[in-house]
Amino acid sequence: MTAFEVFAGADDSPVLLHVPHGAWEIPAAVRRDIVLDDEALAAEARHITDAHTAEIAEAAARTAVTTPWRFVNRLSRLVVDPERFPDEREEMRAVGMGAVYTRTTHREDLRPDGFDHEPLLERYFRPYAAAMTQAVEERLEAAGRAVVVDVHSYPSRPLPYELHGDGPRPPVCLGVDAFHTPPGLLAAAEEVFARFGGTAVNSPFAGTYVPLRFHGREERVQALMIEIRRDLYMSEPGGPAGEGLRELGAALAELVERVGQLP
Repeated sequence: MTAFEVFAGADDSPVLLHVPHGAWEIPAAVRRDIVLDDEALAAEARHITDAHTAEIAEAAARTAVTTPWRFVNRLSRLVVDPERFPDEREEMRAVGMGAVYTRTTHREDLRPDGFDHEPLLERYFRPYAAAMTQAVEERLEAAGRAVVVDVHSYPSRPLPYELHGDGPRPPVCLGVDAFHTPPGLLAAAEEVFARFGGTAVNSPFAGTYVPLRFHGREERVQALMIEIRRDLYMSEPGGPAGEGLRELGAALAELVERVGQLP
């Protein structure tokens, strides 16, 4: 199985829908280093996986008049988390959830003490980062700008690993970056997702993903994180999707169209 897939959109589309946390697959070689038994690992996957987010992005791509590009992780974030920093700058590393997780959502052991992260970073993290960088670069060359829309979900009730779980948990959380999220992009998302009962900015999760080559340097790379509260579209934790998936896909398609019209 491929670690990630890039789905082509319209040649002139600047939009790249990024789905980093929606997959379940854990290769057998990676599974051997996880200390949880099969039942506990399955339970952890139900809590940590942004289930059905790839389907939401796919629905948006099918619906949008100008088809966005999609970059979809096909491996569980329990393999590596491609959106973390691989070094001490990432605050989630303090709770064992950096680029390679060593603790679970309930702060229990996932991998043994002293686990060597380097093989997983080399095999999975760095190739993913390089491919994502290339995908953004191609949008810059083809469309003159790139807009990375990160598609995530989060549980309706906070999990113990959350560092900022005591804040508002709106139907849709919008993560922004001071350099890479222009006001027009945020305003468009707030208007589109208001129909689901409201949005909040950077609560309970903050920021958005930009490849390090462009981060804080290239203003033509714009970015927004969309965190959808899971009770809007699925049975928690890790259960089937409902009608909300179609509605969210249509809203995301509308955002894609608006983004294409922004300066």
